[in-house]
Amino acid sequence: MKSCPVHSSSPSLGRKRVSGVVVPNTPSRGQVALACVVSNGMRLLATTLRYRVNGGRGPVSLPDEPVIFALWHNRLGLCMKVYKSFVRPHHEHEHLAALISASKDGALLAAILQAFGVQAVRGSSSRRGAQALLELASWAGRGYDLAVTPDGPKGPRHVVQDGVMALAQVTGLPIIPYSCRLGWKIQVRSWDRFQIPLPFSHCEMTFGEPIRVPRGATDAERNQLREQLQAALQAGHDETAVASEVKSSNPGTTIGC
Repeated sequence: MKSCPVHSSSPSLGRKRVSGVVVPNTPSRGQVALACVVSNGMRLLATTLRYRVNGGRGPVSLPDEPVIFALWHNRLGLCMKVYKSFVRPHHEHEHLAALISASKDGALLAAILQAFGVQAVRGSSSRRGAQALLELASWAGRGYDLAVTPDGPKGPRHVVQDGVMALAQVTGLPIIPYSCRLGWKIQVRSWDRFQIPLPFSHCEMTFGEPIRVPRGATDAERNQLREQLQAALQAGHDETAVASEVKSSNPGTTIGC
């Protein structure tokens, strides 16, 4: 197990504004401790799973530049295992920045990702949106890949919002659609039906073709590309697409909680 970094905590700032700037909630001491437990549990769980990338065609091939990974909010559970083992396995250090909600719940998720060495950028369409966009662009300029959940932080579930398209247009970076299908899993009764794999489950990972948003794209062109991303992510999580393959090796079981 890896030890977790200790972060100094400050009182929750809620929706307080300082000098007109929305300040994101910071992780409390309890959230930092919980993040340490969760991150170590995720590392252990990930070692038991059986992975297959792009239908068995092997490791993903990415453009030789930073990219924007787009994944549904309920697929966040394995994102760091996937990134380290299958996306950038030869990076000496993690180079990933992720957009996380500025809310109190987002503070916990940010603490979990920080335990994996991910740079958390706090914001959403309703809070710190413009600030977060600038921060993400800054990290991309330093060579970091970016990760965004286009249906987060509050949904609607599995609907691509415009934020990821704006990010791709501003930075000029390609969007890489990512999804995964799990055999045995728990689905939490949250707005996104968050998925937690059970030990020894089958994990089928799909990386789509890069989608670029030209800096001079019109609203109509950007909307067309948004629909393209939507279709790619939908295809990636379509449980029936590989049902026969998964069933032969790992009969799917879903447990609600």
